[in-house]
Amino acid sequence: MNRPKDGSSRRDFLAGAAMFTLACSGRSAGEPEYDLLLKGGHLIDPKNSLSAVRDLAVRDGKVAAVGQAIDPGQAFKIVECQGLYVTPGLIDLHVHVFAGTNEQGSYAGDNSLYPDGYTFRSGVTTVVDAGCAGWRNFETFRDTVISRARTRVLALVNIIGQGMRGGAIEQDLADMEAAPTAALAKEHSDVIVGVKTAHYAGPEWDPVEEAVRAGETAGIPVMVDFGSNLPERPIETLLGEKLRPGDIYTHCFSGNRRELLEDGTPNPGLFTGRERGIYFDVGHGGGSFKWSVAAKCLEAGFPPDSISTDLHIGSMNAGMQSQVNTMSKFLALGESLDDVILQSTWNPAREIQREELGHLSVGAIADIAVLRKESGDFGFVDSFGARQDGTEKLVCEMAFKDGLLAWDLNGRTRQDWRQLPFDYGRQGESRWDGILNRRRS
Repeated sequence: MNRPKDGSSRRDFLAGAAMFTLACSGRSAGEPEYDLLLKGGHLIDPKNSLSAVRDLAVRDGKVAAVGQAIDPGQAFKIVECQGLYVTPGLIDLHVHVFAGTNEQGSYAGDNSLYPDGYTFRSGVTTVVDAGCAGWRNFETFRDTVISRARTRVLALVNIIGQGMRGGAIEQDLADMEAAPTAALAKEHSDVIVGVKTAHYAGPEWDPVEEAVRAGETAGIPVMVDFGSNLPERPIETLLGEKLRPGDIYTHCFSGNRRELLEDGTPNPGLFTGRERGIYFDVGHGGGSFKWSVAAKCLEAGFPPDSISTDLHIGSMNAGMQSQVNTMSKFLALGESLDDVILQSTWNPAREIQREELGHLSVGAIADIAVLRKESGDFGFVDSFGARQDGTEKLVCEMAFKDGLLAWDLNGRTRQDWRQLPFDYGRQGESRWDGILNRRRS
């Protein structure tokens, strides 16, 4: 834009610049610049090393501004967030959401959950399905769940062609093929972010090796649920030789595969793996998180890279419960709030190579969680039924997906009915409200 000519005031020049900006954005003069303003919350954005009270503005589904005092007159909708924590939308790296097939006892069926009923209320805006489908049934999964969910559903494709259907199906070495798995991952690269191998009970390395071959061909990481603990397949070899930098070891605090040695110290193989660039994911689940293992590892300087739930019909009604409940367990173990936000946002985004997610940089997708940290006497239970006391607990107050409200626990975005006309209709506005004015993004 040209500099102002002689006789033009600076005010005229700035007004013209504002009009130019509005014209470029498709907004008319006098229209608020921002759709939504979250005001006065403590913003935690690990990617940008920010943990401080800040305002955050959203426009057209993206983060438009972050500042100490954004003018509320510029916003169409203002939500007061004093005393709350504003974070990137949480990313649950390990879930099971291939529901709807009616297959009994299967994670490609009745053991899985449709995501939308369990995500937003926990501050989760993105989930990664951990291998429920293989190359033979992935397109059914995409059609019946991924394409219909409001939650952003990404996926790890199982190295087993038939997916996570239990029993002999998951032990069939002949159905573990790198070539068709990699081909499928490339075809669906917009939603497939990795390869999964899980639950194998035999002594062979074939499941891991085939998964790694598929990952190499498709250029994506591998997540390993290491199955049975066998002397022929020690965890030290898995982490020290078989996996590549950038691959993911889930259920890292289960204690089921010699994560702790007999003397109660962490297996040195864990540290070797981390030095090689392997990521370690919680994957709490119904049988994969043990207080004694997690506590010993944290004491030894070995925290998780990512906190995830391993959500399924068993874990949600047992000790796991939800993403924010799982995060609260790490507060009880001595981690800071900034730590658990990092492990639930930016770290998992990097693990799955989706760095457009998990942060609140200007221009980023406006996936946002607004959390409250309660103080009191709380109890948390691991996968084995053991309890841990805690004095802090996270609760999700609000969640926004692509800039639209998806969850509002206490109606903080709403107006008291007594301030509305007697014959009031549906409230909200499509610029910020994805509940009363639902818009699929």
